[in-house]
Amino acid sequence: MDERIISGEADHQDTSFEYSLRPQTLAQYIGQDQVKENLRIFIEAAKMRNETLDHVLLYGPPGLGKTTLATIISNEMGVNIRTTAGPAIERPGDLAAVLTSLEPGDVLFIDEIHRLPRAIEEVLYPAMEDFCLDIVIGKGPSARSVRLDLPPFTLVGATTRAGSLSAPLRDRFGVMSRLEYYNEGQLKEIVVRTAAILDTEIDEEAADEIARRSRGTPRIANRLLRRVRDYAQVRGDGAVNQQFANEALEMLQVDRLGLDHIDHKLLRGMIERFRGGPVGLDTIAATIGEEAHTIEDVYEPYLLQIGFLQRTPRGRIATQLVYQHFQMEVPSNCQNGS
Repeated sequence: MDERIISGEADHQDTSFEYSLRPQTLAQYIGQDQVKENLRIFIEAAKMRNETLDHVLLYGPPGLGKTTLATIISNEMGVNIRTTAGPAIERPGDLAAVLTSLEPGDVLFIDEIHRLPRAIEEVLYPAMEDFCLDIVIGKGPSARSVRLDLPPFTLVGATTRAGSLSAPLRDRFGVMSRLEYYNEGQLKEIVVRTAAILDTEIDEEAADEIARRSRGTPRIANRLLRRVRDYAQVRGDGAVNQQFANEALEMLQVDRLGLDHIDHKLLRGMIERFRGGPVGLDTIAATIGEEAHTIEDVYEPYLLQIGFLQRTPRGRIATQLVYQHFQMEVPSNCQNGS
């Protein structure tokens, strides 16, 4: 898969960069108002009862702030956070080492929790419910089970695929919150805030332009701002205005709706080769030289969200909005995108 600047997935540069930008409290966190209000009430109630917060599952598309919210939860509760990822826990002993290192009230954050092996989930169930750990010592006839008591803790799980979680694991979370895509006003606030942290001057029109092309995702907005800042520094005095923002984003091949060259290749291929569809997923994949699962998991969600594609039993269909976006004549048999 080609590297995409408008991908919501984090790369190694994003990880180090985002750490300095992350808000530390719910009051500083922009957007996700309903999720914030719910968490604020649950956290306050837990603190009033001097209890640990119920286990929390955060799910939604990548780049919306799940890791940031986990850090904020630990800050608001006044406890430490221990961070790991589902693929990093390969054996029950790995999970046992993490759990036994927790202090009372700590937050354990597991990113990509849907990728936990099933054997690890079985060990996690009693830890979440009863704060204890059942481990087997030895092998064969001499093997024996030992139960270790754990300090009360809060598990915060993050996933982009809530449907991939097993039902027993999902049911053990007391708080489940879905993060939604951001609107342009919220993204503009984030761009202005990030620019201030980076000590970069930006005008309102430039912030609007970056927000408009960020596909509803803060991570993409911050990534585009960094690239526009680079452009303004080389071609100007470092201040970001609308002209520099437009020129930089056109150079990056990110259009006014946040579509990049791969989106254009997919959509134009459907229109020019298959008259807008219906066309099968495997056919699209062969046409643009991509894996079918990559198209389905990475490229299609945003195109479906903005109404550019429709899924039907016969295949994918490009809607009227695609033709309008490319300023092409709309066929009489085209779907209207509603």
